[in-house]
Amino acid sequence: MDTSAPVRILTVCTGNICRSPVAERLLQAGLNQVVPGGFEVASAGTRALVGEPMQPISADIVRTFGGEPDGFAARQLTPKILRGVDLVLTMTSGHRGEVLQLDASLLKRTFTIREFARMLDVLDERGTGASGTAAENASDDDGWLAANTAFWRGLPARAAGVRHLALPPDPADNDIVDPYRRAPEVYRQMEDQLAPAIVSILRHARLNAAARGNASTPL
Repeated sequence: MDTSAPVRILTVCTGNICRSPVAERLLQAGLNQVVPGGFEVASAGTRALVGEPMQPISADIVRTFGGEPDGFAARQLTPKILRGVDLVLTMTSGHRGEVLQLDASLLKRTFTIREFARMLDVLDERGTGASGTAAENASDDDGWLAANTAFWRGLPARAAGVRHLALPPDPADNDIVDPYRRAPEVYRQMEDQLAPAIVSILRHARLNAAARGNASTPL
């Protein structure tokens, strides 16, 4: 597999206008700061309101955390969109099942976002996530990005290895509430559930970012 390509992450919810767009834009903004050019984050919906912008309160949440909500348009999840994705982060366990109905080969690369974040927290606590020498020996931008891509393509397997240590007290704690056509308070609940998961993922990315080597420069 081509390690020169950016890591491709897909976030998935139902309508693709409330939850997954927030995850998409905030993950992209945060990961751009950690490894510029190293990630491509997109989103889709299992029953998308195709072409619609993200909901206004979701857009406000994105802006609050430093992301850019403009230019977004909802799209329907399809097998074509899933092709070549390195990591799928769904908003609920139900969405995970729908992803796997479309592409069963993604079984080991598809998680709910809250579940995945808890697994990364465990890896960070155990100190078992570091990317190591391949990253440190990257002597130019291509090597730096390749080390990052290789690390993230191996991350789902490492995360799954500590799943038993990251089980929630209640299976519902794997899910992000759907605020569509509901009160602003439900959007705040969505934010309270989603923001910590995004922070955990970005922290893991920062702690394990490839050490950027010093490419030779002309005298």
